Amino acid sequence: MYILITNDDGVDAPGLLALKNALQSLAKTIVVAPNRNWSAAGHTKTLYKPLRVDSTLLRDGSPAYATDGAPTDCVALVMLGLFSEKPALVVSGINPAGNLAHDVTYSGTVAAAMEGAINHIPSLAVSLDAGNRADADFSAAGEIALQLARRILATPLPRDTFLNINIPAIPRDQIRGLRITRLGTRIYRDALVERMDPSGKKYYWIGGDTPTGLVEEGTDIGALAHNFVSITPIHLDLTSHALIDQLKVWENNLDLSSPFFPANPSLSQRRDSNGSELVETSQKLSGG
Repeated sequence: MYILITNDDGVDAPGLLALKNALQSLAKTIVVAPNRNWSAAGHTKTLYKPLRVDSTLLRDGSPAYATDGAPTDCVALVMLGLFSEKPALVVSGINPAGNLAHDVTYSGTVAAAMEGAINHIPSLAVSLDAGNRADADFSAAGEIALQLARRILATPLPRDTFLNINIPAIPRDQIRGLRITRLGTRIYRDALVERMDPSGKKYYWIGGDTPTGLVEEGTDIGALAHNFVSITPIHLDLTSHALIDQLKVWENNLDLSSPFFPANPSLSQRRDSNGSELVETSQKLSGG
């Protein structure tokens, strides 16, 4: 049995080494990580160019593997036969910034854990909410990752799920405990920065201030705001099940054979007060 460890910050990242050092007391660990930073890569998979995997050493001299692929590739390579056996657990991290709320759609850290879940391997994504500080202390996050890895190996997660773990960047004795949470609401403050290269052509950076979020009870953002570790179970099924029945009316009232649809102009839609649900605003057609 072994634990596969990866990340999105690159094989030289201090959070990766802290994670390996913490988990090696639980089981054999194998590190397969990108050879460069892939932050915000999302669930990227390399299909149209070869992937290289090289033996390397971590900062403490321990062996690891580095690939020119994305975090998702690191896991996929192992699942597809890089080693003779698949891992018992995939742990991705420790990311030096939080992966909260909508961040999970961008995060390479989360994407690696997602790839593990797709392959039916228990998986964890671990992030320290340290705002990418160079002096971040990963020791408490490593201890917490170890405890959760031990729990998951003893009590496996349901199929097609993984855990997104966010840890406040405060001393261990100030962490108040853990909370099982749902994804919160991120507020992004991105800005487009326009510059000019030496040849006079425009180029752009996506910049802006650090994102914030709504501090709501029961959410990952709320838990961290009150110095709790947030554990959010993530399911691979992204379907909005609550909306399916409301949209069923479309099956009978949209004529896709016509170049103009919807076929019935007497049907209109509006969003509810939360902006999330479509509702029928006119009476049903007779026989509809």
